[in-house]
Amino acid sequence: MFGGRSSQSGGQQVKFRGQDFNAQLQLNLKDVYTAHKRTLTVNNKNIRITIPAGVENGQIIKIKGHGGEGVNGGPNGDLYIEFSINNLSQFKRDGDNLYASVDLDLYTAMLGGEIMVNTFDGKVKLTVKPETQNGTKVKLKGKGFPKYKKEGQFGDLYISYNLKTPKKLSAKEKELFNDLSKLR
Repeated sequence: MFGGRSSQSGGQQVKFRGQDFNAQLQLNLKDVYTAHKRTLTVNNKNIRITIPAGVENGQIIKIKGHGGEGVNGGPNGDLYIEFSINNLSQFKRDGDNLYASVDLDLYTAMLGGEIMVNTFDGKVKLTVKPETQNGTKVKLKGKGFPKYKKEGQFGDLYISYNLKTPKKLSAKEKELFNDLSKLR
């Protein structure tokens, strides 16, 4: 009435975003071959997450809003999970591709034939061409590791042949090898 002002002192409080949390999750390579759910306990809270197939060693995934609580109604921080993948398999992984060596006997290498080889999820029959050389690489399309967040897509498996020569030859085998060497 006398020129006074109305005051709206609600004492506007500043909102602060919550702190981000970091966690490391150790898994084996076979654990990330298929997508699966895990329950993590972070600051006494259980968080159920889906780990996509094909996660890589050192990869970091952000789980929005699962970090520290915001202050004065501010948004929660985020949770960053770093994956540490242990490879206890016979395969070397490079991205979506897998690499392995397979022993090949001399006779199959020279004459050709079929062998059974391990893939990450089972065995397959592989045809060996005649006169295959030591160190020859073959590609098994789609038999590698799952592609991250690409359902049903896989990398390739590369097999290197490791030629094994026979040991403890019999007299007859030595004679036959001598005959073969004379033909060359």
